[in-house]
Amino acid sequence: MNRRKFLQLTATTTGGMLLFPSFLTAKNLWLPENASSSENVLVFIQLNGGNDGLNTFIPFENPLYFENRPTIGIEKSKILVTKNGMGFHPALKDFDTILQEGNLSIIQNVGYPNPNRSHFRSQEIWQTASDSNQFLDYGWLGRFLDINYKDHLLPSLNVDAIDSLALKAHQANGITIKDFNKLKNYSASSNGLQLSDNPQLDFVRKLQYASLEGMSEIEKALQNSQNYSDTYATNPLSKNLEWIAKLIKGNLNSKVYYTSLNGFDTHNNQLATHQKQLTILNDAVYSFYKDLKNNNILGNVTLVVFSEFGRRVKENGSGTDHGTAAPLFIIGGNNKGQIIGKNPDLVNLDKGDLRYEIDFRSVYATLLQQKFNFDARLINIKKDVLSDLF
Repeated sequence: MNRRKFLQLTATTTGGMLLFPSFLTAKNLWLPENASSSENVLVFIQLNGGNDGLNTFIPFENPLYFENRPTIGIEKSKILVTKNGMGFHPALKDFDTILQEGNLSIIQNVGYPNPNRSHFRSQEIWQTASDSNQFLDYGWLGRFLDINYKDHLLPSLNVDAIDSLALKAHQANGITIKDFNKLKNYSASSNGLQLSDNPQLDFVRKLQYASLEGMSEIEKALQNSQNYSDTYATNPLSKNLEWIAKLIKGNLNSKVYYTSLNGFDTHNNQLATHQKQLTILNDAVYSFYKDLKNNNILGNVTLVVFSEFGRRVKENGSGTDHGTAAPLFIIGGNNKGQIIGKNPDLVNLDKGDLRYEIDFRSVYATLLQQKFNFDARLINIKKDVLSDLF
């Protein structure tokens, strides 16, 4: 019996705000010996339900956009124009700011061959980096951590109500936490790990002890960062990102953080629903971005925002049905601040859906290569690295 151990805590979204002295930055907490690629951190936000990419980053100069979406198309006067005929949904005003500041790259038409329009299966494909007809037991990040950080106490942390398959590893231990306010109820025994003559019992004890040790390290990191907090927007995703920022600033030394936002399955009433969800995303991400920037660690943290698929080009009346390719967003990590890929082709469709241009696994390969100097082929991701991302 050899499996990944997660610890789930009861959900709440409350927590106190901590003060930030203007003369300090969280960069002071990073140890000198970590001043290399080892201090790079990846943070993922998964938009569950299939985010409508065409109403997120909008090809407003293409008349076919409005022809296919007479009811749910965003009014041209409200679109936040960027360049080359593309613009943001008005709810993403701060994404636009981040792009203008050179810290956001947008990768257009991201998907994979033979797309699957099932939420569960497409999420599984993204989380394991499998082919559409391939089924893998371990996540792409879990496989990476198994090779590089299997002996680390806490190489990954999932801030969510459920585990993420992307982090599932054979040996590398990680923790899933929803409520950081419950940490005081969990601490490692001062007497250390007590083993017996029963291998099965000892296995369980080792897993439990490793989890408790991990919780103890999280508590230390939160204590370290108590003087390094900024003001965050008030919504659940923002709270998750605030916790992640505290742990990064507190030098937890986890390499990967993961969280998610539900509510993007917009089959009907899309205008109102999508506006609400994108506002939550915008406010949470911008709070996180400002915190990292103010603390001079934005270059060390790469935030990835993605969804399991986009929506169909043509509306269904008041919403959109499951589609395929969609934009993916990269913030921080010293990215080049580019719009990568061609504008969505609304003429040459695949049964009413956008054709993907960039395989999502190329994004993964680029992240691992540029942030950890790791060849993704070692975890069976055989895709080209994107030279214009970092």
